[in-house]
Amino acid sequence: MRDTLLIALYAFLGAAAAGVLGAVALLALRRRSLTVSLTVVASVAVTAMLAGTLTVAWAMFLNSHDLGVVTTVVAMAAVVSLATALLLGRWVVARSHALTLAARTFGEGGDFAAPLEPATAELAALTRELQSTSVKLAASRDRERALEASRRELVSWISHDLRTPLAGLRAMSEALEDGVAADPQRYLRQIRTEVERMNGMVGDLFELSRIHAGALALSPQRISLYDLVGDALAGADPLAREHGVRLEGDGVAQLPVEVDAKEMSRVLGNLLVNAIRRTPADGTVAVAARPATDGTGVVLSVTDGCGGIPEDDLSRVFDTGWRGTDARTPPSGAGLGLAIVRGIVEAHQGRTTVRNVPGGCRFEVTLPAPG
Repeated sequence: MRDTLLIALYAFLGAAAAGVLGAVALLALRRRSLTVSLTVVASVAVTAMLAGTLTVAWAMFLNSHDLGVVTTVVAMAAVVSLATALLLGRWVVARSHALTLAARTFGEGGDFAAPLEPATAELAALTRELQSTSVKLAASRDRERALEASRRELVSWISHDLRTPLAGLRAMSEALEDGVAADPQRYLRQIRTEVERMNGMVGDLFELSRIHAGALALSPQRISLYDLVGDALAGADPLAREHGVRLEGDGVAQLPVEVDAKEMSRVLGNLLVNAIRRTPADGTVAVAARPATDGTGVVLSVTDGCGGIPEDDLSRVFDTGWRGTDARTPPSGAGLGLAIVRGIVEAHQGRTTVRNVPGGCRFEVTLPAPG
């Protein structure tokens, strides 16, 4: 038993000395290639075995022939181990280099193309993560391009909408100043109308900026959707009469919702104003509310008689600045109303959709059920 313990002690001391030297070598070469690190690890393993074996052999006083045999066997094992480590290191480095070249496509604005050669499990997992990240980056680039295009359109349309009334205001103010206005009161009424329209446009821009900045502070309270719709219909009734459009709200159920009443009134108001302006005279704008089919919320819908929206434009209806085919007509506004609707609804953890129905289109707002 004592001899066995001595042999184990001698073997441990020899192997430990090799291990310490290997650790020092790894620390010194930690910034070098993976091939070098693998070679050092293989060398440490073989050297530790060799040192332990030789230490025990010397302690056992083997003759020179037996000691040579043991040394030769261990040396051959060391050669094979080192060669294998070099081959493995070069293969892993080659796969890593191919993955590095593929990853450079991120910086060039391209899609990630995974290397065709097989790799280790870790490199394969990294490849899958890079592929997933590539998909997300591509979607982010598409959203950024769409947002930038939307912003350019918005600036163009806002500039157009402001230039025309400002030119009119300047002409009318000069006529009043020079005393050549045939009907000063009519001019003053027109000036006030244009100022109110531009003030509404500025208010919409401010509201949209708050939504995009995430600064829209909500004060939710439990209210009846029936009362909310009733107030919105009453507020939109004068505009509907002016356009000769009928408003219907018979399909609104007594459903409770937990929303910010002020902001949700703006949502309904924007949807109703949009529907009334798009519906021809003698048409109908219908408001309905019902529980969601999955039972997780309520669906509020506004159906107009606009004749429908081209299928290619349905996905853009809630984009900032979108105003449809008659975007240059004054009643269409700056194209911010529906974008504000989507922003407010999403702030309530809801969603907005639009689809064509016979004779027009239907805007739907889905709100979560009150907690």
